Amino acid sequence: MSYQVFARKYRPATFDDVLGQDHVVRTLKNAIAQNRLAHAYLFVGPRGTGKTSTARIFAKALNGPGGPKVDFDPNDPVCQQIAEGTSLDVVEIDGASNNGVDEVRSLRESVNYAPMSGQFKIYYIDEVHMLTNQAFNALLKTLEEPPPHVKFIFATTEVHKILPTILSRCQRFDLRPIPTETIAQHLLHIASLEGVTLDQAAAWAIAKGADGGMRDAQSMLDQLVAFCGSQITEPDVLNIFGFTSRETIASLCDAIFSKNTAAALQIIQRESSTGRDVSQLLNELIGALRAVIVAKVDLNAPNEGIPQVTWQQLLDAAKNCKPDRLLAVIDVFAETEGRMKWASNRKLHLELGIIKAIQVVGDARVSDIINVLAAASGFFSETSAPPSTPTAPTTLETLSSAPVASPASAEPALQEIPPPPAESTATMAVEEPSVESSPPTDPVAAAAKAARDGDIMAAFDAMIDSATDDPARDLPPAPATTAPVIAPLIPEPKKEIPRAADDFHKDPLIQKALEIFAAKIVTA
Repeated sequence: MSYQVFARKYRPATFDDVLGQDHVVRTLKNAIAQNRLAHAYLFVGPRGTGKTSTARIFAKALNGPGGPKVDFDPNDPVCQQIAEGTSLDVVEIDGASNNGVDEVRSLRESVNYAPMSGQFKIYYIDEVHMLTNQAFNALLKTLEEPPPHVKFIFATTEVHKILPTILSRCQRFDLRPIPTETIAQHLLHIASLEGVTLDQAAAWAIAKGADGGMRDAQSMLDQLVAFCGSQITEPDVLNIFGFTSRETIASLCDAIFSKNTAAALQIIQRESSTGRDVSQLLNELIGALRAVIVAKVDLNAPNEGIPQVTWQQLLDAAKNCKPDRLLAVIDVFAETEGRMKWASNRKLHLELGIIKAIQVVGDARVSDIINVLAAASGFFSETSAPPSTPTAPTTLETLSSAPVASPASAEPALQEIPPPPAESTATMAVEEPSVESSPPTDPVAAAAKAARDGDIMAAFDAMIDSATDDPARDLPPAPATTAPVIAPLIPEPKKEIPRAADDFHKDPLIQKALEIFAAKIVTA
């Protein structure tokens, strides 16, 4: 018997063997149990997620002995024929090579024939998005109203290429990428069945490199067994497939957060010279940063299979980096990843991205400067504090209860001005006009009197007059005098000479900020 690769030897045979697609398995099981079978199904998902395997298992459940039923015997001859693709009632069509109108016309003619032994005639079209628009249009009527004994199952990795009229006639099932932990555990199970010793770290490295595809992981394990024999370790996985070790990723993160550009570039040079894929390195670096930022906001988050020592090294490297800086660094690397896809010199773009990320970590933001200066000087706490005793509002009741000054007491008293120094004084004679005998009426007193008398409108008018009249006009004049008044000469204030725009860096606050952040001012 010829050798079977792991991807075929360990292909799922029943619904319970399908891993990572519980939502699809549950729906199909319930549809069979409740006899709610549609006439067309569409399986969508990336490579290696189980589209073809799920379609064959579904066909076994429909056409197996005593079907449709969920619990079928995978070792039954009918089920084995379906698994091998030799059943006459389950027709598998490659959409990439049978994508024309002529093939669809042949299919339309064959649907009228009854099944040979099973209950249904099942047509499985893989890579259905490869069909032409003319072929899709020729299939529309048959797909919408097929004979009762016909079931269509489609599979695709690019659902956006399928016509909406086809999508509306199918039940769609989206198969998700299989979790890394699920793939790693399944690889360990296969290794135990094959008598191969597979390290836990090696299984995780293979699972991460498979990127959610079980078939990819099984193919990688098959290749490792051929290379290493019965003992597979993590260094073997890294050397064969060009992956970067998690210790190297942790060291690179440490160099970035400590702003050690030279050490970071040396790591990139070393990995590139040993044949590592720099695109894969960047992808793993972004994954590590993502795990760190999740751990900062969720202390119970898993460590993504990273060994505890390496995980603690990552956390220690990023302990002084705030989440917003981590987000900025991830944004820089995301832009770098987009440029590297179409670049001929990917290493150069990765090095530029590393340098820019280190600059982002070391940049001093305005908000940081303000917070540090505010904490150092207490400026904001002093200026923004509210008054300890709020001022009570003034009302008519307050005005009416306040004592009203008599006209005689309203005259300001002249106070003697203390003599200034001799060198800064001068003597002048001031002639004042004569004082009229009757001072004008105080509008505030008039408003208070009107309020006491109950005339609210008069009180309001008096208050308006007090607000609009010239205060200087209502003040009683001072008595006339010819006595000399000694007043100090107020020295003319010195005009402040504006500083030049280039001298702003001499400001003490700016100097303090530069000292705190170990920064420097760069002029254009």
